[in-house]
Amino acid sequence: MTYLSLFFAGFIAATLFPASSEIFLLALFQQGYIPWLLWLAATAGNTLGSCVNWYLGREILRLRHKRWFPVTAEQLQRAEMQFKRYGIWSLLLAWLPVVGDPLTFIAGSLRVRFDLFFVLVAIGKGLRYAALIFLASRFL
Repeated sequence: MTYLSLFFAGFIAATLFPASSEIFLLALFQQGYIPWLLWLAATAGNTLGSCVNWYLGREILRLRHKRWFPVTAEQLQRAEMQFKRYGIWSLLLAWLPVVGDPLTFIAGSLRVRFDLFFVLVAIGKGLRYAALIFLASRFL
């Protein structure tokens, strides 16, 4: 049940909701839970949460002409230009605070191939959680 909770914490943290799964992961690590299962749960949840962002980015653009649409055309165009400037490899940084969630959303709006998106995002997020667990094993 603990690993499932971490999965959902990672999932929610990867969506556009403000949340953090790192503190929860570190607390569970310190309590003696199995590190590779912590890594798996956090990485899987966080990656799948980013997939939700990708899907929303892909689908929500149909509604961009509505008055209530939360992003202006200029903001959307600027974000798309930034993504194109740095390219698909920027998805390896989808784990970063503040920019990571919008990055996955924009990737969906630009119709980045899902399989490539998934692999790059999973690698970046998996490396981040692995680094956290490694550092925790050395310093906690």
